[in-house]
Amino acid sequence: MPIIDKKLSITTDSKCDLCTGSLCCTYITEEITIPRSKAEFNHLLWQISHDNVELYKDSDGWTLLFKTMCSHLELDGRCGIYEIRPDICKEYSNNYCEYDVPPEEAWDLHFTNHADLYAYVQKRFKKWP
Repeated sequence: MPIIDKKLSITTDSKCDLCTGSLCCTYITEEITIPRSKAEFNHLLWQISHDNVELYKDSDGWTLLFKTMCSHLELDGRCGIYEIRPDICKEYSNNYCEYDVPPEEAWDLHFTNHADLYAYVQKRFKKWP
């Protein structure tokens, strides 16, 4: 978390300038249906076996997390295609973002690799191949 000058007023307009690392531009997420079957978890085991792929569950459901930096992110943390950025970027609200609270604090479950998820499915299913 960055050190903040107490005299500085943090607003949604100034927050992005204060953020170091452009956190919102270093990953993408994809909500998935709640995995219930062995086949669905087996598929997730395959996905999480890839570099920079994680999985978490929070109050909104299950989500695949791809840790990958946007190719348009400039060295100074600004968007290199700001004027023509995709709609999802334009619609993103920083009212409550990674700058305010790390997303990990809201996760009920978090799997960073095959071994973590495999241990979970072995407990969840009495018989796991």
